[in-house]
Amino acid sequence: MSTTPLGRRGAAVTAAVLSLTLALTACGGAEDKPGAKPGGNAATTHTVKAGNGDIVVPAAPQRVVTIGNTDLPFIDMGGAPVGVTGVAPSELSLLPADQQETYKKATDVGGEVDLEKVAALKPDLILVQIPDAEFKKMEKQLTTIAPTVFWGLDTEWKAIAEGIADAGNVKDSLTRQKAEYESQVAKMKQTYAELIKTTKFVNLDRYSNSDPGTYVVGDIGCVEIAQDDIGFNYPQAPAGKDPLAYTSLPFEQLTKLSSQYDVITYPADDKGQPTTVFAPVVDTNTWKALPLVTSGHALGVFCPGNNSYGAVLRYLGSLGKALATLPAKK
Repeated sequence: MSTTPLGRRGAAVTAAVLSLTLALTACGGAEDKPGAKPGGNAATTHTVKAGNGDIVVPAAPQRVVTIGNTDLPFIDMGGAPVGVTGVAPSELSLLPADQQETYKKATDVGGEVDLEKVAALKPDLILVQIPDAEFKKMEKQLTTIAPTVFWGLDTEWKAIAEGIADAGNVKDSLTRQKAEYESQVAKMKQTYAELIKTTKFVNLDRYSNSDPGTYVVGDIGCVEIAQDDIGFNYPQAPAGKDPLAYTSLPFEQLTKLSSQYDVITYPADDKGQPTTVFAPVVDTNTWKALPLVTSGHALGVFCPGNNSYGAVLRYLGSLGKALATLPAKK
C-alpha cells in the first residue's frame, strides 16, 4: 500500500568538495578516531559487511549520521541519529510520535547531502542507502569523515535492517522486532489459512503525481509482505517485467475488478479512512457501485512503510483488523 511509486528515496551530493582542513577538523585528532588508543587502551570495534565492502566500525557508536533510506529504520530500532536526510512531511507524519521527535532532534543534512554539515557533526559512523551512482560521488569525502556503511537500492529490506542493527548497535531491538514479526506472520497464516487458499485479492493504489482519473494495481510496497511472507494471492508482474504498479489505468477499468477478484485492498490512514491521494478513486460513482465495495469486500489498510520491522508490524496489524471485517462466506 505504499504511496511511493517508483522505489526508495535517494539523495544527491552537493557540488562543494571538502577542503583538507575541514576534513581533518571533522575527523578530529588521532585520539578521537574509532580504533585509536585513548589512555593506551584500544577502542572496541568490529567489522560489518556492506555494499562497499568489509567496514570497521565502532562497537557502540555515539554519533551516527543516517543518509537516504537508513534514516527511518535506524530510528525505528531505537537509534538516535545526530544527522538525517530529508523526509517528506507526509512520510514523517506516519511515524509514531516518539520517532517523529527523535527525527526532529537530529540535524537535517539535506536531501542533497551537505557534506560540510555532515563533517561538522563529527559522526563516528555514517549509514547510507542511496543509488550507487550518488554514493560514488560522495564516497571518498564520507569515508574521510567517519566509517561509512553503504547499501544499494537493490538490497532487500530485511537485509538492510540486519545491517543497520549490526553497524548501529541496535541488535537487541531488532531481535525483539523480528520475533514479534515472525509470531504475527505465523498467526496470520493460521488464522487466514482458508482465505489464503480460496481468495483472489487485488491491491489498488494511486500516487500524488498520478494523472487525473487514473489508478494502479499496486504490487510494490507493503502488499509484498502479505503476498510473499503470508501467502495471500495478489496479482504480480511476470518475472523480468516492470511492476504492475508502473502502469496507470483509467477509472473506467474499475468495473472489471468484481469479476476478476474476491477482495480489494487499498491505502488508508491509521484510522482506516482512504488516504488523500486515493480519495479520488473512492469518490467516483464507479467505485461506489462496485459489487465488491457494496458487499464489504473492499478493505482500507494502513501502510506506514515497508523498510523496517516496526513499520511492517503496524501494516500487518492494520491488515488483520481489516480482514476481520470481511463478511462470512455463505
